[in-house]
Amino acid sequence: MENMIRTDRLWMNVRLRDGFLTDEFEAGIEDFVDFAQRHPELMDGSKIRCPCNDRKCQNRSFQELDIVRFHLAKNGFVRDYYVWYKHGETVVQPTSNQNVQRSVESDVAIEYVQPNNACQAMLMDVIGPSFNPNVTEDIPNLATQELYEMLKVSEQEVWPGNPYGHSKLSAVARLLNLKAKHHFSERCFDDICQFLSELLPENNVMTDSFYSTKKLMQGLGLPVEKIHCCINGCMIYWGEDSELISCKFCNHPRYKRHHASNRQKTNVPHKKMYYFPLTPRLQRLYASKATANDMRWHKEHNTEEGVMRHCSDSPAWKHFDQIHPSFAVESRNVRLGLCTDGFQPFGQTGQQYSSWPVIVTPYNLPPWMCMKDEYMFLSIIVPGLRNPKEKLDVFLQPLIAELKHLWEVGVQTYDVSSKQNFQMRAALMWTISDFPAYSMLSGWSTAGKLACPYCMENSDAFSLSKGGKTSWFDNHRKFLLMEHPFRRNKKAFRKGQTVLKGAPPIRSGVEILELIENYGFKKVTEIDADGINAQISKNCHCGWKKRSIFWDLPYWKTNLISHNLDVMHIEKNFFDNIFNTIMNVEGKTKDNAKSREDLKEFCSRPELHRNETTNKFPKACYSLEKDAKEALCKWLKELRFPDGYASNMGRCVDMKKHKLFGMKSHDCHVFMQRLIPIAFRELLPGNVWQAVTEISIFFKNLTSTVIKKEDMEHLEKDIPIILCRLERIFPPSFFDSMEHLPIHLAYESMIAGPVQYRWMYPFERYLRKLKNNVRNKAKVEGSICNAYLVEEASAFCAHYFEPQVYTRHRKMPRNFDYGMGDGLEQEGMLSIFNNTGRSYGRAKSRYYSDDQEYHAAHTYILLNCEEVKPYIEIYANELRQSEPHIDDATIDAKLDQDFASWFEKFCMRGNHSSGRGSQSLGRGRGSQKIVRGGGIQQIFSGNNTTNVLPHSPTCTEDTLASPPLDTHVLPASDIPSPSHSAPAGNVSSIPPILGGTSDATAASTTVGFSQSMSSMQTDDKIFIRPTLDNKQFIPSASRRIGKIFKEKLVEEGIKWSKVPSNMKEYYWEEFEKKYKWNPALLISVKDTWKHVASVRYNDKLGKWRKKYGKDAKPNSVPQEVWNKWWEYWNIEEFKALSQKASQNRRSEKAGEGSGPSKHIGGSKTTIQHSIDLEAELGRPPTPFEVFKRMHKKKDGSFVDKRSNDINEAVENMVAIASQLIDESTEAPKIDVAHIYLQAVGVEPKKRRVYGLGTHASTFYPDSVSSSSSASSHYNTLFDERLREELQEIQENLHRKNEEIQQKNEEMQKQIEEMKKKEEERLKREDEMQQKILHMEQIMCKLAQTSSIYQPPVEDPSRSPEMTTHTDSE
Repeated sequence: MENMIRTDRLWMNVRLRDGFLTDEFEAGIEDFVDFAQRHPELMDGSKIRCPCNDRKCQNRSFQELDIVRFHLAKNGFVRDYYVWYKHGETVVQPTSNQNVQRSVESDVAIEYVQPNNACQAMLMDVIGPSFNPNVTEDIPNLATQELYEMLKVSEQEVWPGNPYGHSKLSAVARLLNLKAKHHFSERCFDDICQFLSELLPENNVMTDSFYSTKKLMQGLGLPVEKIHCCINGCMIYWGEDSELISCKFCNHPRYKRHHASNRQKTNVPHKKMYYFPLTPRLQRLYASKATANDMRWHKEHNTEEGVMRHCSDSPAWKHFDQIHPSFAVESRNVRLGLCTDGFQPFGQTGQQYSSWPVIVTPYNLPPWMCMKDEYMFLSIIVPGLRNPKEKLDVFLQPLIAELKHLWEVGVQTYDVSSKQNFQMRAALMWTISDFPAYSMLSGWSTAGKLACPYCMENSDAFSLSKGGKTSWFDNHRKFLLMEHPFRRNKKAFRKGQTVLKGAPPIRSGVEILELIENYGFKKVTEIDADGINAQISKNCHCGWKKRSIFWDLPYWKTNLISHNLDVMHIEKNFFDNIFNTIMNVEGKTKDNAKSREDLKEFCSRPELHRNETTNKFPKACYSLEKDAKEALCKWLKELRFPDGYASNMGRCVDMKKHKLFGMKSHDCHVFMQRLIPIAFRELLPGNVWQAVTEISIFFKNLTSTVIKKEDMEHLEKDIPIILCRLERIFPPSFFDSMEHLPIHLAYESMIAGPVQYRWMYPFERYLRKLKNNVRNKAKVEGSICNAYLVEEASAFCAHYFEPQVYTRHRKMPRNFDYGMGDGLEQEGMLSIFNNTGRSYGRAKSRYYSDDQEYHAAHTYILLNCEEVKPYIEIYANELRQSEPHIDDATIDAKLDQDFASWFEKFCMRGNHSSGRGSQSLGRGRGSQKIVRGGGIQQIFSGNNTTNVLPHSPTCTEDTLASPPLDTHVLPASDIPSPSHSAPAGNVSSIPPILGGTSDATAASTTVGFSQSMSSMQTDDKIFIRPTLDNKQFIPSASRRIGKIFKEKLVEEGIKWSKVPSNMKEYYWEEFEKKYKWNPALLISVKDTWKHVASVRYNDKLGKWRKKYGKDAKPNSVPQEVWNKWWEYWNIEEFKALSQKASQNRRSEKAGEGSGPSKHIGGSKTTIQHSIDLEAELGRPPTPFEVFKRMHKKKDGSFVDKRSNDINEAVENMVAIASQLIDESTEAPKIDVAHIYLQAVGVEPKKRRVYGLGTHASTFYPDSVSSSSSASSHYNTLFDERLREELQEIQENLHRKNEEIQQKNEEMQKQIEEMKKKEEERLKREDEMQQKILHMEQIMCKLAQTSSIYQPPVEDPSRSPEMTTHTDSE
């Protein structure tokens, strides 16, 4: 190994003595040169790699032999280069003191020196077998000296005769573990050490500070490198650029300027990054017995065909093994995943600072160890203040170089489990990140219309004219099957558009790399890369921004998946959009005024347009009313979950604004997968609830801990339909890139395996841990580095602690009862009642509210008992024997409904060895009393008392994050509906499916109370599903539809189209009472029911009309109804239509004498025959093959003259086409489909192709409407006639508009004249009124002046005020 200490080469650490080279060192240089010359395959001509300690060399550059000798004499060897693997050494040479045998990649076992205690065993695991403490002739180097000191300390007791035998090393290791576990500050650690020194006897050797502790444990620590960076993030001073003093991109100086008053001689860089070498951390996994065996689990565990429990079961892993067999042959080679994300150490309100850790995790470990904190290796800390964005590759250079070295050369590693050395190699499988970081790692822009890294330039995203954002609305029909009716729908999606193209192809890594190289993109570490990349991206209109540094890894282009889409963030964003839009949360809803304006432009939904009268928008069907919002928020406020399942969502409910706040990603995960089907079931219309429930079930099945390839294939086919149904409901502004990406998630799971190994949940929790380690706000990265090194060393030591010491590896469950519950385990107790756990509080009792609740509890207990499982299999087998075609969903429904009663009867038969306990369990009868809390639930009391522990808190957060794969959702009985308030303490308010179940038993425990989407009703119904063409049900269901008609008939129902809508609703409701189906197929079921009902109704009336006369009638038809029908059947109009239909059925379409057209298809549709034929042939059939399937008898003859003539015509045309093709062609290709269309033509009226019916659109999507000249001529005449009628209508409307406008103008003139006359009349009246007033004034004056005028005599007694007042009067 590179860092193995070789006692026979300790001369490499003793270069000088008294200022001169030692003789041993000079002789060792000559031995090294001679050894290197014996391996010319590793030489460059006459040059060898120089292993000197100079930064420019260090085995990186080739030099002449004399220069190598000079460099080694001047600089010495690179540190820890005891095994010359760069120069061809593969076998460790034996030392002179051969007390230990060693071998490299051989079957010879290496024997350990037996340690005296656990700490010595830990040190021996770290050091490896090459260490020999007995060889001390030379002065050891620093690393060796540290190990010597630790060995001495491990034998030194804290004080002589301490009762537990603690050594100084074990005590210090325990203290260090406590600091890492409880986040002690260094000052707190110093105080604890000082206090312990005072408590212990005087002769104790306990450490007195954190500094001395860190110095003592330094030998266990793993290396970290500090690399200087440009302050602008342009480059790092590393490798060939390590000696630069200014940035080669922006010329910014490397070091800070020294102030004149500062006597500091050390140069201080502007910025530095921390790099934690990966190789020694991977080697330590094989150095510890706690992990060495588990590193081979991926190769040795049992696998099941088509089932994926781990990444090693995935096609991506197996494909990598096939491409690189030399890597796969060694099971100890390491597969890695890389994750990066940024966080703000000061929170949202503090200083804007973005720190970006890069984390690497190994995938060799089993599921219970993989992705855990102690196996996540912090590799790089990219310093702030700003987000590095595309410059992230600059900081990844050391890691990529190390990964490249681990792939090409590897490193010699000691495996403690097999006591062998081997050459360990490593490979990076993929990266994990959120969507913005996806762009930083891959080089593909995740913003704008080309955001999807799978669709790339084939994206159909567009910009909303009013909203201004990019919408991915109507981007999913291209993923549907070609014959799906959604593709031809012009109203439900984008206005007037159909989709005929297929899904975009998924490009391989080789194709992507070739494309990037053809464009000419550069790595960001190259000069002028920014400008060149930006210009290329602009000119080529592509989504690439750079050449990612990951392409430097030789194997990267062979990976099936290089960068993962993060399911966690996609699911959270999807949930936020759904919930906020349904709740119409102000500022967060996707349904606003601009959205409605865009909806009017792009969609045909007039019911959502603005009301011109009120100038307001109508309420959408997907938006809740105020009372519904209040009911939902109240329900969430009171909802309780089992311990450890989810946080208290009641604290996130805002009752005033009817919204949720402070929801974590995991809370959204729980709500999305578990609560949406229940929360909105009674609050939303059926079509809206069905669509959001389907997307909920999709994410639930996608995130299962165990997945099957066939299930992922089904999800990949279903998700386009689910998204299309959402597009028929929500506006275009709802669909951003996060609503589009689920279209690709099922493919990634099918290729790369379960989601829990590729999403951000564990990494986000780890980032939270790193954020808590920031103690010094001024040195964010330094704080994280120090805390990480302490945790790393303490975690390794924790494996060697005594069994009674609690560590993170031996963490007890939060509700562990510490043995207090052992008394509950009695002989004969059922397994479901033996779960241990502490109670939640004081016991409360109540009685079951009704028999249905009692039946639910009884069934739940039965279906979750290990002892009852054999009887469940017996019951299921009986169902399969009685109904051979029964499916699993129907069996699950019958288990929930009938198993309890069946089991009671089965136990009472007395012909089996069930025993008295099984009979009591089968009866399950008592006082129907429940005692909740206090640790016990008393389900069956009286003589059959059963003690049940409450919901056992064994369901952890990891269990919830990855529920088992099934098609179940929570029924309404599990959690009370928001529209109904549950009584206090109701057991049904806690969903049993959410209860404590481990991963191993989750699949079985969810059977009891969880029902599939097809069996949400609790009554006894028959499960049905429609055919693919929505034309038929199972025969019994079709017959049942005919029987329903007999129950109630009306006079208006002379044919199906005349049946009143209320009667059709009645028929549908009666049908629903008897049958059930998957709610995801509700639309298909209803369409099929309408078709079958129409055919059955009309056929039944036709048979009755022929069978009975006017005087006789069927018993189910009332006399007055029958009389009314006969009145209609006797009118001339009906007789003419009947005669015309009869002639059409007897028409000879192939010519006179050919007879009516016939076929042998039977009750099967053409589409079903085509599917059967495809299964037989192994390929899609041609139209001619379908035609022969439908018209050719078993003896080889055809059913009628027309089909025989068409067969001869097609064969003749094929023969002629074969002769016309040049004989030089090796394999002439004849378009039989086109020849068949030419031979039969298209019926001009119904637009059908003979022999194919409605299935013709599958073969001829563009040509059915105009396939023959006659049809083309008919279409031309028909179109001309329509144009003439339309033009005539337009002319009439124009003429009428002109007449109306003319009348309006005349009326306007009359109104204006009337106004003028009125104004003149009012004016004249005013003038007359003024004249009258004037005459009255004149008459008054004349009356006053009728006598002789005499001036008044002044009275001296009158004051001026009085005079004025009098005058005024």
